[in-house]
This record gives sequence, structure tokens and C-alpha cells, in this order.
Amino acid sequence: MRNDRIAFLTYDEEHHRVAIVRRDELADRPPNCVGFAHAAFGYRSLSSLAATYAHLKEQGIAPVWEINHGPTTSLYYEDPDRNRIELQVDNFDKLDALNDWFSSGAFERNPIGVEIRFDDIIERLRDGELEPSLLRPLQT
Repeated sequence: MRNDRIAFLTYDEEHHRVAIVRRDELADRPPNCVGFAHAAFGYRSLSSLAATYAHLKEQGIAPVWEINHGPTTSLYYEDPDRNRIELQVDNFDKLDALNDWFSSGAFERNPIGVEIRFDDIIERLRDGELEPSLLRPLQT
């Protein structure tokens, strides 16, 4: 449901999960200021994330950042107000493996991750490479 002042969003049977309100008295947000960073949405598989990426790309919507964070492989999209949405898939299917990765010191060495090209990942998926090898955390 929406009008010219408010929009309600949901992803399930709930009447709304997010409300977006236009308030004319607010000033434009300056670049690089403190505030909302992003909302993240997880996918069950790399193939599912790849399908969303391809669909958005067909609509002319490109991510502003493509990265393997270590724990996740993520795509960030930005709206005209510079609000970001992260679409991600977990790189580890078991909590023990994730904890082992954190214990290895990899996060301390590189807490952000390694930028990737998602088109390359899609090509490798099409060539038959298995998801676990594509989700492996990359080293810098």
C-alpha cells in the first residue's frame, strides 16, 4: 500500500515490514555522513543470487559494489538517495567452518574482503563449477 507520502513494504503475509515516509522538512543527506548503512537480504544459494543479479541487470540495475567479504559473497545496490541494499549468500554452510575461518586470523588481516566480478562468477557457474568452490573466501 502507498500514497504520495508513505509506502509500506512486506515480503510475507505481514501487512508491512518496512515503512518509508516522505518528510519535506528534512535536508538532503550530505555524502559520507553517519547514518543508515544498508539492509541485507540473504539468499539460500549462489545460483539464486545469480538469478536475481541477472534479472536486475536485464532491467538496467547494476550493483555499486561486488565483494567476497569472507563470511558472505555480496552485491550492494544503491537507490537515488544513496541508501544501500546488500544481497548476499553465506560462504560457509556450517557454523564450525565459519568459526574456523574467523579463528584463522583472516578477518583481522582483511575485515572488508576482496572485490569480485559477479559476471565472472556467473560464467564459472555456467561452465559447471560447483558453488562451494566459488564461495570460498578469497585472500588478499
